[in-house]
Amino acid sequence: MDKEKLVILLGNPNVGKSSIYNKITGENQHIGNWTGKTVDCAEGRLKADKSVKIIDLPGIYTMASASAEELYSKNYLLNHKNALVIIVVDTNCIYKSVSLIEETLKITNNVIICLNQYLTAEKSGLKINIKKLEELLSVPVIRTEATDNRCVDVITNSILTNITNSPLPIINSQRTISKCDLCNVVSQNIDNDNQNKLDKFFTSKLTGIPVMILMLAVILYITIIGANYPSEFLSYIFGEGGVYLEKIMESFHLPYWITSLLCDGVYRTVTWVIAVMLPPMAIFFPIFSLLENFGYLPRVAFNLDNIFRKANCSGKQSLTMCMGFGCNACGVTGCRIINDKKQRLNAIVTNNFIPCNGRFPTLIALITIFMTSVFHSVLQSLCSALILTGFIILSIMISMLISYLLSKTILKSDNKSFVMEMPKYKKPPILSTIFDSLKNRAVFVLLRALVVALPAGALIWVCANVTVGEQTILSHIVGVLDPVGKIFGLDGEILIGLLLGFPANEIVIPIILMAYSGSNIIVDYNSVNELSNLLVSNGWTIKTAICMIIIVLMHFPCSTTCLTIYKETKSIFWTFLSIMIPTITGLLLCFIINLIL
Repeated sequence: MDKEKLVILLGNPNVGKSSIYNKITGENQHIGNWTGKTVDCAEGRLKADKSVKIIDLPGIYTMASASAEELYSKNYLLNHKNALVIIVVDTNCIYKSVSLIEETLKITNNVIICLNQYLTAEKSGLKINIKKLEELLSVPVIRTEATDNRCVDVITNSILTNITNSPLPIINSQRTISKCDLCNVVSQNIDNDNQNKLDKFFTSKLTGIPVMILMLAVILYITIIGANYPSEFLSYIFGEGGVYLEKIMESFHLPYWITSLLCDGVYRTVTWVIAVMLPPMAIFFPIFSLLENFGYLPRVAFNLDNIFRKANCSGKQSLTMCMGFGCNACGVTGCRIINDKKQRLNAIVTNNFIPCNGRFPTLIALITIFMTSVFHSVLQSLCSALILTGFIILSIMISMLISYLLSKTILKSDNKSFVMEMPKYKKPPILSTIFDSLKNRAVFVLLRALVVALPAGALIWVCANVTVGEQTILSHIVGVLDPVGKIFGLDGEILIGLLLGFPANEIVIPIILMAYSGSNIIVDYNSVNELSNLLVSNGWTIKTAICMIIIVLMHFPCSTTCLTIYKETKSIFWTFLSIMIPTITGLLLCFIINLIL
């Protein structure tokens, strides 16, 4: 390999750096139309020349203040003056990048200005005189559109043309750039009327929060309606596949226990997770990504900022909360966007109160059986979505209450304000957004769940098949847990389902059914009616269902989320607290409900 060369991507938040990084490196760093998305340094290699290392630094507005991202970016730049720096600028608002350009040119002259979203800006009536801008800055200026694959050649050719192994002399150290300098460079005839109308609708005091709640209900409704048939189809396919797998295993004349362990334990658990988890994720994540790329998520933070400030926590926590709906592990990682350490820990500890995609199937099934069974067809799904929305709002309120208590006790911190730029609304590329969401979110989360589902399947099989005396290990544990469960309106089977479901929330219900039926394998159910009959015959009432919904909403994080919390906090204490706080809260609410009903 030739001597390594370095390229640094620098720019304001939400200007398209990550999109450009993905294009020129071929990697899949997540992108989104909201400020603060890049929360860490990404590193890759230029596809056209592997000797060129590409660094995507966190988005910053200036290197003059003392935030973690700004200090990191400034220090990195000072320590790598030989690097080629590409300053990515949003052509639609070039003035916002003036300070960063000026500060960078005082450190290094090894710079390329990349005017991103150039075609979009032109369509809106903005014109840039590239030649005059190059004369003003004394550095090359290129035009790109990150969503267009043709930008790869433009950026790659510019990198290979301008890259060098040694720093260039600084010729701009005393140069200041003013808006007046840009008057001869930028001309615009832009109508922001549509943007303003949308903001009045999405962020006004009258409509902002109601529209947000309605949108959540609609997303849940679409997810409920759309996931049923694919889940049933996958269950059927995997059921048939299990029969053939068992025949293949038997042809090798393996001991029965090995065949049963692999087929009834591991295979059934893994395929259940796929059948139950994949369809709702394949619907929820793309819709979420479309809203994200449209520019709606920052408006959610704006709408909720005042409420979160009253809870004495960061308004950015609302963004990590939104990420938690897809996957709590992703939500925990997203907490990096919160600068204050104590507020970041607060958001991490309370993120699991937000129900992830893996808990939706259980919640939907219980709501459908015990609360909306009197309705039919579309009306039933609509009522289920509305009730689920209500429970989610409850979990958000509890999360904020816990955040407030933490901020007044072990995580005392000043309620600092934050600045978040409202990105322009954009029409997201629908097909590519859906494809990227499925590939980078749904499949990623599913594979991570399967990693823990494999050993979980084996453990569940052992508990259900190995006997101590005349009873299986599972029966012994259920017997011990049953009196405890009764205190909280639950039972031993439910508690063992939650405990053995630690690797993945999707397998909680199958484990409960296995314990109820006395089966030695995970039990599937062919219809909601069949599930309803089994639960009712084992003593379930509306009170049991409500307690179960509460404990599903508020209990310890799954194994993947726990590992992510430890990775982010580097602390056993905060990981332990993240497990205990939601669990104790859920059990306390169940205890109260059991006393009242």
